[in-house]
Amino acid sequence: MTILPSLLSITKNTRTVGRGVQSTFVILFTLLMLSGIGARLIYLQIIEGKNHRTRAESNRIRIISKQPERGNIFDRNGKLLASTRYPRSVYLWPMAHTKPAWSVVGPRLAKILDIPQEEIEKTLEQSAISPSSLIRIARNLNEAQVTALKEYENELPGVEINTEAVRYYPHGQELAHVLGYTREITAKQLEKRKAEGYRLGDVTGQMGVEKAYEKLLRGEWGGQQIEVDGSGRPIKVLGSKEAKAGNDLHLTIDLDIQLAAEKALGKRNGAIVAIDPKNGAILAMVSHPTFDPNIFSKQKLSQQDVKTTFQNPEHPFVNRAISVFPPASTFKIVTTTAGLESGKFSPDTVLQTYGSLNIGGTRFGEWNHAGFGPLGFVGALQWSSDTFFYQIGKRVGGPTLIEWTRKYGFGQRTGFEFTTEEAKGLVPDENWKQKTWKIPWSVGDTVNMSIGQGALQATPLQVAVMFAVPANSGYRVQPHLLKDNEEAKSWRQSLNLKPTTIKILREGLRKVVHEGTGKALNVPTLPPVAGKSGTAEAWRKGVKENHAWFGAYAPADKPEILVVAFAEHSGGGGGSVAAPMILEIMEKHFARK
Repeated sequence: MTILPSLLSITKNTRTVGRGVQSTFVILFTLLMLSGIGARLIYLQIIEGKNHRTRAESNRIRIISKQPERGNIFDRNGKLLASTRYPRSVYLWPMAHTKPAWSVVGPRLAKILDIPQEEIEKTLEQSAISPSSLIRIARNLNEAQVTALKEYENELPGVEINTEAVRYYPHGQELAHVLGYTREITAKQLEKRKAEGYRLGDVTGQMGVEKAYEKLLRGEWGGQQIEVDGSGRPIKVLGSKEAKAGNDLHLTIDLDIQLAAEKALGKRNGAIVAIDPKNGAILAMVSHPTFDPNIFSKQKLSQQDVKTTFQNPEHPFVNRAISVFPPASTFKIVTTTAGLESGKFSPDTVLQTYGSLNIGGTRFGEWNHAGFGPLGFVGALQWSSDTFFYQIGKRVGGPTLIEWTRKYGFGQRTGFEFTTEEAKGLVPDENWKQKTWKIPWSVGDTVNMSIGQGALQATPLQVAVMFAVPANSGYRVQPHLLKDNEEAKSWRQSLNLKPTTIKILREGLRKVVHEGTGKALNVPTLPPVAGKSGTAEAWRKGVKENHAWFGAYAPADKPEILVVAFAEHSGGGGGSVAAPMILEIMEKHFARK
């Protein structure tokens, strides 16, 4: 009887000790688990809460963006130059390619749209910055593609067909270098311009008016914020914002003159610029070879597009109207001005001309190899005598000739809107010669420059500005394309020329057409015309193929239009090649009157 209680006592004591250790372990384990769960909840709700809410919203809310229409562009008379068309495009929700359904969607889309699946996936990957927005993967769908997409719509979740605004140029290549073109922004460009409000799928002006006036033309994006269910079906519209169209622009361009200039230049490489000499308003600007800006509205360029534009050895994207060439004898307007304004020559100066002159040990020839006998300034312009202007340049000296060259606007941009495309040209001087050739300026450099040759480089637009000085009685104009303020005083500044200088320039340029090298423009279909020819020595592939120039304005006594024609490597003279181009343009202009 005494043994049993003793055994029970021993057993009870052992169990009590065991249970105490176990309880402590359970408590500690529970606390540890609760701490871990609490820490995880803090991490998920506080630290990562914002990210999770964003992901949830991305699944619940979708944004359907509405691209703005670019502003229309019109000529000075209200004729349409650039507008918008509305092709059908296919869009995809970026989340779609991460779902199992993509194994069906991807191959089906690639086949219908004739686009490699890898290319579609690359577009979607680039859209990761905006996963809740529709992304365009193809545009300009044809009827067969639209029908196929609708036929297989049950197999294509998250795929939508919408219309979109796409730039359209009704006159194609005939205004390419004036208007430029637009193109979808690249991922690299987006990195630089994201802060300006650009997004993937946006388009930007790449050259010409489209680039110069991008901020005015582009407009503002709009769209709708839509709540969807788990299957992606719309439930309700949470908010919307109307897209704001860009501003319309009215240019100084005269479409009739532009088309006439395009036709006159034909298939020659070169440029034609027509301006109002009173205020510098550009009436026409043509450059050849050219391109069709509508090709950039395609989703993908064809091999033919690539070959005729990007791989063309004649460089159709180069705007020759604002590229540089030696101005040749058209420059004798500046040399005449420098001679008369320097005070070293009087208005009635007469100089003997020769078959050639030896200056500084170098022989400088006359273009007709014989000379023209004694000539004054008017006669020298009429016959474009080289030896006359050699003598003027030599006596005036390099510094004075260079000073007047710059006063006329050479060696600097004109102020024209295409600031990143327009070349400055080159007015060589002592510093340039020392830096480039390590030798001093010589009298031969001045003599070469006096007839627009040597290292002197100018654009056809700069040459037009030069011709405007005698045309408007002494003002240097600023070329411009925006038809905003057409008052002449807003766009020009006086060179403070002597009345006698202006008189001689105008008489000489009129004689060129009436009796000299520009008789092609002395026709009954035009009012009296004044102008000047130029033939610049140039070589291509070791063969001499000269550039041809002619600049003219009319009516000679009260000019309303000024045209400069330039034919690159034409092989002919200014009077025979370039003057007939101006004839076509001026006949078109004055026939309307």
